[in-house]
Amino acid sequence: MKDYVVKERMLPAIVLGICFVVGIAIGGQKLADGIVQFKSLNRSVVVKGLSEQEVPADTAIWPIRFKEANNKLNSLINSIDEKNQQVIVFLTAKGFSREDISINPPSITDNEANNYVDSDKIRYRYTADSVVTVYTRDVARVRAAMKDLGELGRQGIAFSTDDYNARTEFLFTGLNNLKPKMIEEATQKAREVAEKFAKDSKSKLGKIKSARQGVFQINDRDRNTPYIKRVRVISTVEYYLVD
Repeated sequence: MKDYVVKERMLPAIVLGICFVVGIAIGGQKLADGIVQFKSLNRSVVVKGLSEQEVPADTAIWPIRFKEANNKLNSLINSIDEKNQQVIVFLTAKGFSREDISINPPSITDNEANNYVDSDKIRYRYTADSVVTVYTRDVARVRAAMKDLGELGRQGIAFSTDDYNARTEFLFTGLNNLKPKMIEEATQKAREVAEKFAKDSKSKLGKIKSARQGVFQINDRDRNTPYIKRVRVISTVEYYLVD
């Protein structure tokens, strides 16, 4: 009789325990399903799209640099002024306006003041660099005039072309006009890559999860044509993938 009473009293506890275990099992399964759904919901692919264009430079900075030497400082300065005027005459004859032309102050070196130079081997005490610069939007005119620099050489002006500081710069300043179209093209190409990936993985392309626009780069097309620029941008887009 006592055993029956004990078993009767234990039955609710046993039933409660069984329900608890079953509840944990069901809850665990739901939790597992939730994790799988969460991971599935966050499946994504990161793709890049490139947009690239070649454009002509629209601005030229043309420094004409020449050297002068003399043992007398006043004579050196007078010679620099005279040759600066010769350069200006040459440039205006090529069609540049005086507003396009600027003259930098000359850089003068007293060679006898250099402790690392043997004074007995110094031919000229003073040497100087002078730079006359053309800044213009007329790139074609600069390119044409550069071919005639030999005229200055025949006038006794020893200009430098190999010096890094004397290199002509060709610039492109119209980037803002290109940006909208190039960003659209880069984004479209990124989507095409993403759609191909989704198709190959038997998925469907979802919404954009994130997008990053790359930095626009402007470079010379090659070292021989610095007046032609290559503009490029890469857009990085992350898409959701759905089953």
